[in-house]
Amino acid sequence: MSLRIATFNVENLMTRFDFTGFRNQLRQDRVIKLFEVRSEGVYQQLEQARVIASTDDTRQMTALAIADADADILCLQEIDNMEALQAFEYGYLFRMVGTGYRQKYLVEGNDSRGIDVAVLMREETRDGQKIELKEIKSHAMTTYRSLGLFDDELALTNHIDDKVFKRDCLELDLLIGGVPITLYVVHFKSMGSPREGLDGRRYTMPIRRAEASAVRRIIEDRFGADQTSAKRFVICGDMNDYQERVDVVGRRRTGYAFQHQDESESALDVFSRDGFAENVVRRRDPLDRWTLYHARGPEEQWLCQLDYLWLSPALAKTNAGRLPEIMRHGQPYRTVFPPGQEVERYPRTGWDRPKASDHCPVVMTLDLI
Repeated sequence: MSLRIATFNVENLMTRFDFTGFRNQLRQDRVIKLFEVRSEGVYQQLEQARVIASTDDTRQMTALAIADADADILCLQEIDNMEALQAFEYGYLFRMVGTGYRQKYLVEGNDSRGIDVAVLMREETRDGQKIELKEIKSHAMTTYRSLGLFDDELALTNHIDDKVFKRDCLELDLLIGGVPITLYVVHFKSMGSPREGLDGRRYTMPIRRAEASAVRRIIEDRFGADQTSAKRFVICGDMNDYQERVDVVGRRRTGYAFQHQDESESALDVFSRDGFAENVVRRRDPLDRWTLYHARGPEEQWLCQLDYLWLSPALAKTNAGRLPEIMRHGQPYRTVFPPGQEVERYPRTGWDRPKASDHCPVVMTLDLI
């Protein structure tokens, strides 16, 4: 009996227009900057037209990426609300996969932009096993104080009674053909821009480390610290951090070189230390583990993994011979692929946009015994 599970940050599946760019240049789309717009009313009209015009292509590609992943359970990040999820599933995903994902779950979390984590599930797996939700629980209200996680590093940017999860940790207890498995769906704090002499990743790392520690504490409190290795759980989501990356050196005209390097520190060390869980994407070749291409000009570009399926030791052992897949067909043409990894892009993909998402879906078939 098997279960196919995926995680995918679909990048701003929104139902709202963001008009703050009229007064905040940092929030203004680059194409609007090409024009002189002095009236806020005109700006709002242009912004609505821009978003509507670009969204149809984008969401067709998002749906294609999900269809290619072909998962029984899909863990999503950056969903505006249930209405947005339903509209996308009915208007786009349904056209790709038919009446597949009838079970939909979303709980409003803490994100200041209103983006949430969500889960789509089929009623049955591909081999006909029933998928049942037994219980769903949000941990959005968990605070640093309640878990005893507050420290001096966090005190620089947070208060002790602040919520740990900047979005949520959504816990789902499932039965797959009668076999129990628990999912933890997360979207950790973004890296952001450099501050106070630190790059964005280093500056925000204490927050992500606390989020990872909170997930681990929730699991250990649930199952018992000495029993977690024998349980079936998966930690899924966009964790906005990496333990390794592939530096992309060169330019389009002269060609590229790819240099793998391990990071000395990551918030995700909380999961990997002492074998608490396995990042199964590390079973792939070191140059073939990336789920996102980052670039700020030719001098700063790399490939890294931000999207994860962390398996409990029991699940990892049962699935020792399996490899996860990374669906990269929705990446824009500006993404630099290492040799041998090139894929056929979806129709109408642009140099930078439209695209399925800035992230790639990660999917894996799990044997449940």
